[in-house]
Amino acid sequence: MLLRLNQTRGSSLLEQNDVRQVLGQIPFVKCGYTWVSIMHKSTGGSRPKKKIYCREQELDRVMDLQKKPSLILKLKSIIQSQKHQSLRLRDLEKEVGFVQKWNYMAAIEKYPSIFRVLGGNGRPPAVTLTARAEKIAAEEVNAREQMEPILVKNLKKLLMLSVDCRVPLETVEFISMELGLPSDFKKSLIPKYPEFFSVNDVDGRVYLELENWDSSIVTTCREERLARERALESGGYPKKARISKDGNFPGPFAFHLSFPAGFRPNVSYLEEVQRWQKIVFPSPYLNARRFEMADPKARKRVVAVLHELLSLTMEKRLTSAQLDAFHVEYRLPARLLLCLIKHHGIFYVTNKGAKSTVILKEAYNGPNLIDKCPLLAFRDKFVALCGRRDTNSSIGTPS
Repeated sequence: MLLRLNQTRGSSLLEQNDVRQVLGQIPFVKCGYTWVSIMHKSTGGSRPKKKIYCREQELDRVMDLQKKPSLILKLKSIIQSQKHQSLRLRDLEKEVGFVQKWNYMAAIEKYPSIFRVLGGNGRPPAVTLTARAEKIAAEEVNAREQMEPILVKNLKKLLMLSVDCRVPLETVEFISMELGLPSDFKKSLIPKYPEFFSVNDVDGRVYLELENWDSSIVTTCREERLARERALESGGYPKKARISKDGNFPGPFAFHLSFPAGFRPNVSYLEEVQRWQKIVFPSPYLNARRFEMADPKARKRVVAVLHELLSLTMEKRLTSAQLDAFHVEYRLPARLLLCLIKHHGIFYVTNKGAKSTVILKEAYNGPNLIDKCPLLAFRDKFVALCGRRDTNSSIGTPS
C-alpha cells in the first residue's frame, strides 16, 4: 500500500476516492527496496503519461529514528512533572497506559546513563534521572528562552498565511508540539504578547488572531534559501537554459527539487518541470481570496503555502491530519493528496509510523534534519546520553 488512510477530524486529507484514483493511475513493480512505477514510452498518441511515485527508504527512516528519542523525552517529562522529580514504577501505567508501560520499563533498564531506579528498605521502587541527565535537563530552560522569539515569529507567520489572519486555537494546539510550543503556551506565551496575538470567540469557535500585520517577516523560507544561494542575484532567467536532469532551475520563483534514486524522468517530463519552475506566482502571504484556483499561478502558490507551513515546524514535517486541519483557513485544494504526489520532488508522503506524514524533502540530508532549532539541539544532547556509560548511575537499591 502506497499510503495509509488517515481519516480524522472531519474530512480527511487522504480521501478514499482520491487514493483509488491515484493508485489506479500508478502501476508499480518492485525494484530492490524501492517501489517504482513502470515507464511508458509515448507513441505520439493522446494517451496520458503515467504518474510516478517512488518510495524513499532514507526518508521512511526518519519516522523510525524518532521512536527511541520520543520515548526517552516523554519519560523525562513525566519524571520532571512529579512533585519530587521521581516516578513510582507502579504509577507508570497511569501515565502511559498498560501496553506502553512495558516499552518504558525496557527503556529504564536499557539506559542506566539516563534513568536510575531507587527503592528498598520498605520504599516502593521509583525511577528518577541520573545526576548527569539532570544536569543536561536543566539546560532546557535556556533552550526554551532561545526558542521564544522564534516561536513568536513563526506563530505570526502561521496566522498571516490564513485568509483572515486567524486560525482556530484547537488547530494551533493540534500542531503545538511540531511548532515547539510549550504545553501551557495559551497561558505562558499568548498573553505575553498582546500586541501580536488575541484569543477571540467567532461564531462559537475560539480563534487565535493576529493583532498587527508584520511586513518585515513576509519573506518565505524558500526565498531565504534562494537568497543564501545567491539565486536572486541572477537577474532573471537565461534565454536558453539547459534542461536540468534533476529538475532544479535557477530563478526567484523556483523550488528546490530532489527526486528519488529510482526515478528516471524523460526529457519531456523535465521540460514540463522547467516550465513550471519558471511560472511567476504570488506570495503565500497574500490573501488567497484574490486568486482563482484554476489559474496555474494560484496552483503554484498553494505549493508555496504548503512549503512555508512545513518550514515553520521544528522538524519540517506534519501528519496528513494536521495538514488537513488548515484546509479552510489556507484555502487548500480539496484533493490535497494529489497535489502532494504531483510535486514529489518537494514533498514526500510516508506511511511509516502510526500516521501518514508529509515531509519537506529539502530540509533533510538522508534521514537527518539539516538545520535544528535550539530546542531540537537540546533534545539531541539529552538523548545522546543513552550512548554513554554513567559511572555514577546504578539500577537497584542505593547505598
